[in-house]
Amino acid sequence: MAYMDGFVLAVPEGNKDDYLAMAAVTATIFRESGATRVVEAWGNDVPHGTNTDFYMATKAEEGEVIVFSWILWPSKEVRDAGWEKMTSDERMKAFGEMPFDGKRMFWGGFDPILDEGEG
Repeated sequence: MAYMDGFVLAVPEGNKDDYLAMAAVTATIFRESGATRVVEAWGNDVPHGTNTDFYMATKAEEGEVIVFSWILWPSKEVRDAGWEKMTSDERMKAFGEMPFDGKRMFWGGFDPILDEGEG
């Protein structure tokens, strides 16, 4: 059964091009490491909540945009092996400073329990 990783982070609006360039490289590496799909989504209709929201969860600052991303894998086993390959890939070390504050990013691995539709 499929497995997925999900990520939420806040990126300074002015870093969109740098983020997209980094995401394109990492997507290639994820795909080479076994991922079947990599999606990066730039927030444009993300409401502020009263008790909690994406902004509070990432401690987003003024001028930052929420990014919601996910990676689909054939199985958790492929995902675990893929992450191991990913962390040792030399291309990952070439990035230097990230175009966002990674300390405020959150992520997790998930077993899909409902999947309707295509793609």
